[in-house]
Amino acid sequence: MKYRFFFYVLVCLLTSWSEGVRAQSVTVDASIDSLEILIGDQAKVKLQVSLDADKRAILPVYQDTLVTGIEILDVAKLDTQLLNGGKRMILTREYTITSFDSALYFLPPMEVTVDSKVYKSQPLALKVFSIPVDTLHPDQFFGQKTVTNAPLVWSDWYMATACGLFLIPAVLLLIYLIHCIRSNKPIIRKIKVAPKLPPHEVAMKEMERIKSEKIALKGDQKAYYTELTDVLRTYIKERFGFNATEMTSAEIMDHLLECKEKEALKELKELFITADLVKFAKHNPLMNENDANLLCAIDFIDETKPEPDPNAKPEPTEITIVEKRSLLSKVLLGVGITVLTLLMVGAVVYLVRELYNLFA
Repeated sequence: MKYRFFFYVLVCLLTSWSEGVRAQSVTVDASIDSLEILIGDQAKVKLQVSLDADKRAILPVYQDTLVTGIEILDVAKLDTQLLNGGKRMILTREYTITSFDSALYFLPPMEVTVDSKVYKSQPLALKVFSIPVDTLHPDQFFGQKTVTNAPLVWSDWYMATACGLFLIPAVLLLIYLIHCIRSNKPIIRKIKVAPKLPPHEVAMKEMERIKSEKIALKGDQKAYYTELTDVLRTYIKERFGFNATEMTSAEIMDHLLECKEKEALKELKELFITADLVKFAKHNPLMNENDANLLCAIDFIDETKPEPDPNAKPEPTEITIVEKRSLLSKVLLGVGITVLTLLMVGAVVYLVRELYNLFA
């Protein structure tokens, strides 16, 4: 019987201890950072809940007031801290409160529900004082001060200044674009052209080039006579009006005989015969013969060049082309006017708003 009694006592003690431990597994604590404040000042109420990590807690939800006379200004985000390898956790939330009535306020316990069971914190108190007024010296009281204008900072007006400077050229450009699209004037382009040289001047330049390059001195007789006769054929074609570039030497001479005397073309005929022998019969003329043929070609060009006309008008060095304005250019002008107008309206609205804020 004696041992059975001790056994029952031990079981009761273990049961009460386990219930006490279970009851202590959830703790709710509330604290306030200041017990006394002036009217309009703020205080922070901290609610801290300690519980097992596998439990679900529901913290109290307040509207605008904690109690009558105590207003809630802000509710901080819930902070969660894990302990003991994630087995325990501490939930913390802060409430920012204030009051505009002087009194001693009782803050009731804050209720937290954990797994359908309600746990309460300890109650708090807050004393709100009014601002002390020295009624014995009323001359120290001053009325409401007037609104003081903020100083002008030029860095705040960089954007407004840029908009103002933008409007000046933008207005001029807009006027120009509107004038262009309304006048519908054609586009006038001027193209510079080099005056065309007469055939004898072109041929003389080519003869000077052949002479300066001295192709014959390099031993290439065929290339020398090919270039020499090609220049003559081109000159004859431009000067006398028949296609000498596609004719044989004999055909060229026959056409020239219709325009010139036979004696005047004797040396030119010998030049063409020598050129044919060099190109087709591998004839190798002497050096002085090459020079003589070059002089013969130059003399022929000089003798057959047309006489200059003193009444002839100089060829233009610039051509004026008049084109009608295309549909694409009209569309681009319209788009440019629209975009520029929108930018100007935006700049004006911005300037008006800034000036209104400055002087309002």
